[in-house]
Amino acid sequence: MGFIPTDDMDDYEALDNQGAIDGTHVPVVMPVSNQIPYIGRKRSPTQNIMVACDFNICFTFAWARWEGDDARIFLKALRRENLHFPHPPTGKYYLVDACYPQMKGYLGSYKGK
Repeated sequence: MGFIPTDDMDDYEALDNQGAIDGTHVPVVMPVSNQIPYIGRKRSPTQNIMVACDFNICFTFAWARWEGDDARIFLKALRRENLHFPHPPTGKYYLVDACYPQMKGYLGSYKGK
């Protein structure tokens, strides 16, 4: 039997989903001499902010102040114990953006052709 999405958030939690993780790029103003690492596909300097939220629409994690792509920031957050990143319990998972690596506990969208 397939899952039929509804407006009821309890349906998502029944699937062992812990929440969602994604990043966003916020434009920044800085001296020209410091801009290169912060310039990405938008062709202007941005700061990468990664957040995790649960299905009560509460942020459970936020990490800002980084240059670079979403996947690199995500992998750093997973490895750094001092950040207290909310790893999913065994058998549970987070929904993540397609740019994040597919790994146990983190389910990204399908990148089909």
